Amino acid sequence: MPDMPVQPRVLVTGAGTINPLGSTVKETWEALLDGRSGIAELTQDWAEQLPVKIAGQVTADISEHLGTREMKRMDRCGQLALVAAREAWTQAGTPDVDPERFAVVIGSAYGGLGSTLEQDRALGRSGPRKVSPHTLTRLMVNGPAAWVSIDLGARGGARTPVSACASGAEAIVQAAEMIRSGAADVVIAGGVDASVNDLVISGFSQIRALSTRTGDPQRASRPFDGGRDGFVLAEGAAVVVLESEAHARARGAAVLGAVAGGAVTSDANDIVAADPAMQRRVMQKALDSAGMQPADIGFIHAHATSTPVGDRLEGQAINAVFGADVPVTSTKGHTGHLLGGAGSLAAVVVLEALRTGQVPGTLNVEEQDPDVDLNVITEGTHRLPPGFAPAGLVNAFGFGGHSVALVITGA
Repeated sequence: MPDMPVQPRVLVTGAGTINPLGSTVKETWEALLDGRSGIAELTQDWAEQLPVKIAGQVTADISEHLGTREMKRMDRCGQLALVAAREAWTQAGTPDVDPERFAVVIGSAYGGLGSTLEQDRALGRSGPRKVSPHTLTRLMVNGPAAWVSIDLGARGGARTPVSACASGAEAIVQAAEMIRSGAADVVIAGGVDASVNDLVISGFSQIRALSTRTGDPQRASRPFDGGRDGFVLAEGAAVVVLESEAHARARGAAVLGAVAGGAVTSDANDIVAADPAMQRRVMQKALDSAGMQPADIGFIHAHATSTPVGDRLEGQAINAVFGADVPVTSTKGHTGHLLGGAGSLAAVVVLEALRTGQVPGTLNVEEQDPDVDLNVITEGTHRLPPGFAPAGLVNAFGFGGHSVALVITGA
């Protein structure tokens, strides 16, 4: 059985992001088309002893977007989510919606881990009286969803899928299901993480998951390249505003696209190792839920983080479902890996690609891995055929065996 029925349609009326490439969708899209990288050397004191000293960090001044009180009370994770949500809400035209039928679904892998580390160190250094009274609300993984619901007045639920690097994509699937089931008319959905810190970098380094090209940060993230040696950690948020077709049409909303289908599966295999059979299955289930065939997909935004094993397994799974000819890209060469924000950022990229007819290429593919038999778009852009109303597919996979696929169509 498909995960979601084909009807009613779930439309996208707004999108927002803040990430290493920019603080808006427009800035991010321009950077992608220009082939720019948001990955740089870490210069903070806490990074001096780390084995890996590169990451994709948000360079925008968040205090220009948020007030002093918000900056003080919120973890960086929540701050990034709120900035992205406000952009998306503004683009959607600040819909007039019954608060009881307005919900938020924002996923995260680690939530307020930065605040957890900061306050634990304050406790050890200066004792319990130096721990911030905002500690518990800042470290909550549900914090970003809660803050966005408070800010925009959503009373139809504030949900937080915690499914590692699949969190943001799973949030969009959950949001679409809420609308299709009639539980909500409007849902803000996406993902966020702000975990560029010494603990996370050390942990991923210990399992040899990170690229060690520290002397050449902008060339370190290399999805599908034969010389890839690991992913680059990054931070950021991306969200979309989803609406039922009836609600969007009634208010005359400008439509960016639609979430035509989606699926969520669990590998039940290993806490870290992916199962390509389940990756194939989740893509097929997403197609089934959209009422589509593989030939209906114009391009794929792969999860492709730049790890030696992960990219190869995903490549095999994509080939098994779609063959070797469908254009495939991954923008993690530009941004690094946003963890819980990765899948939702990919969804925003797919929406922009469908809107403009241009699919940004995969950065740093100098010599494609011969074990990846795919039509990988390299640096530059791929133009979608004129007159063709394409659909794009987004993959997102996470530790724990979380697999998510989304089918997105144009306006």
